[in-house]
Amino acid sequence: MVIPMKVEEFKRILAEWLERPLPVAIERQAIINPNAKTITAIIGPRRVGKTFLMLDCIRRLRIARDEVIFIDFEDNRLAGISPVELDDLFVAWRELTGKEALYVFLDEVQEAPHWEKFVRKLHNTGKCTLVVSGSSSKLLGREIATALRGRYASTLLLPFSFSEFLRLKGFAYNARTVEYSKTRGDMLRLFGKYLETGGFPQIAACEDPAEMKTLARAYFDTTFYRDVVERNAVGRTDVMELLMNHFLDSNAALFSVSSFTRGLAGRGVLTSKKTVSLYFRHLQEAFFVFGVEKFSYSQKVRTANPVKAYLLDNGFQTLLAPSPSPNLGRRLEAAVLHELKRQGFDVFYHKESFECDFVVARGSRPLCVIQVAYKLNETDRKRELSGLAEAMEKLGVPGWVITYDQGGTIEFKGRKVRLIPGHRFLLQGLPELAG
Repeated sequence: MVIPMKVEEFKRILAEWLERPLPVAIERQAIINPNAKTITAIIGPRRVGKTFLMLDCIRRLRIARDEVIFIDFEDNRLAGISPVELDDLFVAWRELTGKEALYVFLDEVQEAPHWEKFVRKLHNTGKCTLVVSGSSSKLLGREIATALRGRYASTLLLPFSFSEFLRLKGFAYNARTVEYSKTRGDMLRLFGKYLETGGFPQIAACEDPAEMKTLARAYFDTTFYRDVVERNAVGRTDVMELLMNHFLDSNAALFSVSSFTRGLAGRGVLTSKKTVSLYFRHLQEAFFVFGVEKFSYSQKVRTANPVKAYLLDNGFQTLLAPSPSPNLGRRLEAAVLHELKRQGFDVFYHKESFECDFVVARGSRPLCVIQVAYKLNETDRKRELSGLAEAMEKLGVPGWVITYDQGGTIEFKGRKVRLIPGHRFLLQGLPELAG
């Protein structure tokens, strides 16, 4: 009898898994508690700790290793696997252990062909609890939940939050009292570092600037070649590279497909708005940038306006841009956007006569508005507060100004406006909106 090749390959991979020690990593705010009724998904960019979160979940399960399958579909030994061969995974497992697995963890599942059908079929058996991870925002979409018959709960994992960053640095604190304690200076120093170099776990753990740049460049190149060019069969790699480099120079800024396309033409690079729009979507799917639309109850109005584009992590700009922007306000603004994403809010910007950085919403229902100002002084007070007040009046919601280190309450045009230090927001969020 001829044993299928993938059975033997799976047996080698699974044998390595059975002997692999489970790492102890920094505890994340996102904790998954899988159950047999729902397919649990961890979605996020590369190098943010999705695999570690899965392995930590396995460690917390406290069950025998031969009751848990863990497979990384980016293992090059599985390159070119066919949908039919996916079933060989369980043939190999039974031959190795003589058991049925109680839990199955599938890492970077989007690399497996027709993975949705495979996962749905496995879930339909009711024999195991399923956890999957993926590095494409497509896995957050409604079409995936629909393909899996709605039995699908996803968690978005991003680079370290500020609280996770402090935990990594061994900085013990009480979120409500730290800004009044003698450790405040140390906390602010780490806050500045976080805004500068970001929260990619390996970069955050590094102290050598040259090594940090090497890691950031490796992440950039992997995103470019593997997650964007190869995954989407990108033909105009020159346009894609120019687009990615544009965002390195323009973090937390308005982005217009038409303006960018015209700018390329002025440099002798001819392409279409359709191509640029498509490539921008690829970059969002790969989590290289977040696109924030102008708030409107009309989808047509939202898509007709420029978006504000935010890099996934501030470290990309400060470590890779030829001339990193000294605009500290934009770094703070990007960090606020990332935290709102972690908290699961829908985020827009507001613009009529003036601009307000964020409309925080659930779906299309506004909850509050936020203006980010690194330092609110007399020079920019009217401009910043006019945008906030206009958005508050138009949408009928409360508003806050998030600063680097200013707190308290001020009055503007008869409204009381609360100032929230950025580090306090990143550590405590917006508790009034938790529901």
